[in-house]
Amino acid sequence: MAASGVQLCVKHTFLLPPLKKVATTTCAQVRHCRTVLRPPQLPNVTGTPTKHHQRQHIRFYSDVLAKHEENKEDANQLIHIKNAVPLNESPASFDLDAATGSYALEGISDEEAVRLMPRPSIPPVAASLRDYVDRSETLAKLVHLGVNLWKLEERPNVGSMLLRLNFDEDVAPRLLFLKALGVDESRLGFVVTRNPFVLTEDLQNLHARVNYLMSKKFTSENVASMVSRAPYLLNFSVKRLDNRLGFYQQQLGLSASNTRNIVTRLPRLLCGSLEPVKGNLKMCEIELGFKANEIQHIVLAVPKILTANKRKLTQIFDFLHNTMKVPHHLIAKFPQVFNTKFLRMRERHLFLEYLGRAQYNPEQANYVSLERLASSPDETFCTEVALAMQEDFFLFQKTL
Repeated sequence: MAASGVQLCVKHTFLLPPLKKVATTTCAQVRHCRTVLRPPQLPNVTGTPTKHHQRQHIRFYSDVLAKHEENKEDANQLIHIKNAVPLNESPASFDLDAATGSYALEGISDEEAVRLMPRPSIPPVAASLRDYVDRSETLAKLVHLGVNLWKLEERPNVGSMLLRLNFDEDVAPRLLFLKALGVDESRLGFVVTRNPFVLTEDLQNLHARVNYLMSKKFTSENVASMVSRAPYLLNFSVKRLDNRLGFYQQQLGLSASNTRNIVTRLPRLLCGSLEPVKGNLKMCEIELGFKANEIQHIVLAVPKILTANKRKLTQIFDFLHNTMKVPHHLIAKFPQVFNTKFLRMRERHLFLEYLGRAQYNPEQANYVSLERLASSPDETFCTEVALAMQEDFFLFQKTL
C-alpha cells in the first residue's frame, strides 16, 4: 500500500510540475500513514480495473491543472479536490472526514439538481408552434396574453419570426407602447394575432405615425380605437397615411372633419387596398345612378359601403328601386338599408304586398319608411307596420 502510494505521489508530481508543494504534502501524509497504520491487504482485483482507475486519475488531474491555470486559484483547494477522488486504496488509508469541500459522490438537493439541469433545446423542425411553447419564453407569454398561435402558424414565416424575438428586448417595449397609447389590455392579444409584425416595427416609426395622426386632430381615444380595430394601421408610413386621408377627402369632396369621421368609424379604410373603394364609388355613380351629393351622404351615413360586396349592393338596390319602386333620393335618405339582409327585406315586402300595405311613397297614405321596414324587430314590424299577428307572418314565411 505504501509503495503504491509513493508511486502515485511520484506520478502526480510529474503530472503537476507547478504544484510541487501539493505533491510534497501528499507524500508526507502517505509516509505518516505507513508508520502509524498497519497496511491492510490489497483487494483481489484484476489488472484491468487498476489501469482504468489510473487513467481516471490522469484525466482528473489534467482537468484540475487546466482549471488552476485559468482561474489562478490557491493550491490548497487542489488538496481538497484530490481527497475527494477515490484512489485504489482502502477507505481507511486517508482521513477523508478531515477534508473540507464538496465530494464527487456527495448528494445534492432537488433545487440544486434543477439548477444544474440544462435548458431544453428548441427543436429545429416542428409541425406546429405548440411544440415550441414550453421551450420559448416569448411564445409562452404571448399565449398568456391571448394571442392565437394557431392562426399565426398558418401564415408563412410568422412562426419563425416569433421564435427569433426576445420578449424583454423586442416584445415587451411594443406592448407597453400600445398600452400607453390607450389600447385596452384585453385587446392586445387580438392586435398581435391580427398584426404580429407590429412586434418588429421600430419604436421611433410607431411614435412618428401616432404623432402624425394627432397632428391631424385625431384624439388619443380615436387613435387607440382605430388601432384596436385595425391593427395594421401602425405598419404604414406617415406618407402613406397622408395619401389615404387626401384620397378620401378629394374623391368624396369631404371636409377635414367629415374625413376624420368616416376614418375613425371605419379605420380599415387607411389599411386596405384602394381598388375596391374606387370600384364601389364608380358603381354607385354609373351603375346605380346616384348623384355626387347622394354618394357623399350615403358614405357619411354608412362608410362600410365603400368596401361592401358589389353583388350584395346591386342586389339590394335592384330590389329596392325596380321591385319596390323606391326612388334614389329616398334610398339615399336611409342608406342603412344596404346593411340589411336581402332575404329579410324581401320577406317583409312580400308580406306587406300580400296585405295590401306595401306603400313606400311618403306623399300617400299608409306610408312605410325604409327604416321601419329594414330595422325594426319582427314583433314591432308585425304589430305597428303590417298590423298583423306575428304568427301570421311566420306562417307566410313558410310559403315562400
